Amino acid sequence: MADTNNSRVIYFPVGVRNGTIIAGNNTAGVTSTQLSFPRSVYFDSISNSIIIANSASRNVVRWSIGASNWTLLAGDFGGAGGTASNRFAYPSDVILDPMGNMYVADRSNHRVQFFISGEMNGSTIAGFTGVNGSNASLFSFPTGIALDNQLNLYVSDYSNHRIQKFLRY
Repeated sequence: MADTNNSRVIYFPVGVRNGTIIAGNNTAGVTSTQLSFPRSVYFDSISNSIIIANSASRNVVRWSIGASNWTLLAGDFGGAGGTASNRFAYPSDVILDPMGNMYVADRSNHRVQFFISGEMNGSTIAGFTGVNGSNASLFSFPTGIALDNQLNLYVSDYSNHRIQKFLRY
């Protein structure tokens, strides 16, 4: 679970009320041992790690289970945001497809970025960078994303109060 305001990720085993901190150190920051307002967590069973939308640091990171630090997957190491293909303005969700490609809801850039597995430069596959709106091709703060078993993309469009479906990319 992303414990956003405490800048950490907590694991709650089934039937246990008290969680264990598995990422972050309760202090917001941009070093590789800190998180800064993580918004979502995706468990990658292949690498036994969690992928974190590290929102206020404006990056997406991988934290291997049992490790004391993260590695950068996309965005900036020091927390600088932007609109370039390798930058974010508050990423809010991250998922992987079965091939290891990464999808990131880039909340304040009003877009969804697609990253081919292992690449740090993405491409916009939904929305338009920096443009918000309410027509079918625009978002107003996308916050959540999901893929179905046919790899259709679903995007939770926060300020427009809707979920949009995009056919397989």
